[in-house]
Amino acid sequence: MGLPMAGHLLAAGHAVTVHSRTKAKAAAILAKGAVWAETPREAAEGAEVVFVCVTDTPDVRAVLTGAGGVVEATRPGLIVVDHSTISPTATREMAAELARKQTVLLDAPVSGGDVGARNGTLSIMVGGPAEEFAKVEPLLRHMGKTITHCGPSGTGQLTKLVNQILVSVTNLAVSEALVFAKNNGLDAEKTVTALSGGAAGSWQLQNLGPRMLKGDFAPGFTIDLQQKDLRLVIEAAAQAKTPLPALALVHQLFTSAQAAGRGRDGTQALFTVIEKLSK
Repeated sequence: MGLPMAGHLLAAGHAVTVHSRTKAKAAAILAKGAVWAETPREAAEGAEVVFVCVTDTPDVRAVLTGAGGVVEATRPGLIVVDHSTISPTATREMAAELARKQTVLLDAPVSGGDVGARNGTLSIMVGGPAEEFAKVEPLLRHMGKTITHCGPSGTGQLTKLVNQILVSVTNLAVSEALVFAKNNGLDAEKTVTALSGGAAGSWQLQNLGPRMLKGDFAPGFTIDLQQKDLRLVIEAAAQAKTPLPALALVHQLFTSAQAAGRGRDGTQALFTVIEKLSK
């Protein structure tokens, strides 16, 4: 995700310095003119805005507040934008820590998968001070089409978790519907075409449905990553005393997919779990 996002900033004429745990993964953007940094601290030195896109809460902590992290290069006026999907509580804690260094952390998780990252069409939901959001919004426009300031620190992460409830439960609905269609002798591809433009239409039906039917489970977003996000949802729901029965079921079904060795497959592989249950 981070590679094409940084590429859009570079293509727009911005000076870009990059760091990743594996330098080889940055080879493509380095070949286009980006500068390599050996540590997050080095990447942040002299930067006006630091963008972070890693996997989970501990990874963000390491990048921002660990040894050689961004915190060692903080200064008044620096803005850090975290595109990772992580704990809202941890986000607020790190924002407070950076604020003591007069550096602002904006939580800005994204939705749209690898296709959205490559095409610059991501949805980006941002939490943090409105003044700093206004400063970085023009940069975010290079990476996404729907840019929303959701409120104070942590609200971007919470909004992303709402997104994950919607996409995962809808994914289950599409999986169940298409298994039902196949088991009742329908032409499932025609069924997708017939329903996509009506009230049952969804991004998952239009984009993941045909891939389910073709047995194409190559990842745009892996089951392992989806499970990480659902764990964050479950933690936040417990804190808010909010029951999420459908989400809990999807989480268990994805666990079945992981047990079957499909953790690195795309989330559309949930279809295989429902299909197996029907046999």
